Amino acid sequence: MPLARTSTILRTLALTALLSGASGSASAQSARVSREENFRREPNGVVLGRLGSGAQLQVLTRQDNWLQVEVEGWVWLQSLQSSAELDLVVSAAGGENLRSAPSGAIIGRFEEGALLEEVARQPGWAHVKRRGWIWSASVSTGSAPTAATSAPPRPASAAPAPAARQPTGYASVGPGGAAILASPDGDTLAMAAPERDLQVVSREGNWVRVRLDGWVWMPASDPGTGVLDTTPSTLVPQDLVGDPNAHVGRVVAWALQFISLERAEAIRTDFRQGEPFMLTRYGGADGPFVYVAVPAERLTAVQGLVPLERIAVTARVRTGASSLTGTPIVDLLSFERTR
Repeated sequence: MPLARTSTILRTLALTALLSGASGSASAQSARVSREENFRREPNGVVLGRLGSGAQLQVLTRQDNWLQVEVEGWVWLQSLQSSAELDLVVSAAGGENLRSAPSGAIIGRFEEGALLEEVARQPGWAHVKRRGWIWSASVSTGSAPTAATSAPPRPASAAPAPAARQPTGYASVGPGGAAILASPDGDTLAMAAPERDLQVVSREGNWVRVRLDGWVWMPASDPGTGVLDTTPSTLVPQDLVGDPNAHVGRVVAWALQFISLERAEAIRTDFRQGEPFMLTRYGGADGPFVYVAVPAERLTAVQGLVPLERIAVTARVRTGASSLTGTPIVDLLSFERTR
């Protein structure tokens, strides 16, 4: 077989594998984004960008609370470069807007490094599409509007202050309600009803951390209710790396050695930018590294730790392997100093 034809076949197979995703295919269904949300490479995976409210989607398949979707639009050509993995890659520092038409309404924004498939080209613009995953609660599968709605990107998170402010009482949600996110620029967890009061725990820049107290109907006798087990598991870091998504949400209790307190840079896509985390080792100096994300209300206590100090940590698994280093990441629930 001629070399050129072999190369073409291999490229086609690579494109098919990259775009098809891990789940089986299904008939595409038209939908739209109901509130601004992350657009990810895989469920709870690397963020490719954000899609604005009103952005049009084709829903391909579902996996638990995630939808595999395809989105398309126009991107400024000067912000793109050719890619050996797919047709194009976003090369502009800070990413680039996705628009409904050349110079049209902004329907989303791709991160720098996002790979795109080229559909067509006009002077100065590329018509692109990309498959990815989005949190299903942020997608409406009802009748979509005929024109895309312009949605300005959510303001970037301000770098957190050295110490978060103390709790500031209660704040009232406006008449339009409010999305409650897992973290600044994170995925949507819930929607706060209009005119409700939320308890403010701390503040970082333009974001406030809130606490909710309510009830959910979840009979214990129903099978498959998904009641979250808060009993610490027997998992160790090595158990998480092989299948990073298998144990997300599980609680672990580990003996760790504290090394340093760090702030996440933008390249660490499993964290929000500026989020504090502990660099630790499991079991001591020769053990595997573990990243422990520190919530604002525990930051002051963590700042009192000294390098090589041993701590007993209870935490919840965020991912079994970070996208940058393959290191497990857990969210700190509590810790104690040990001797």
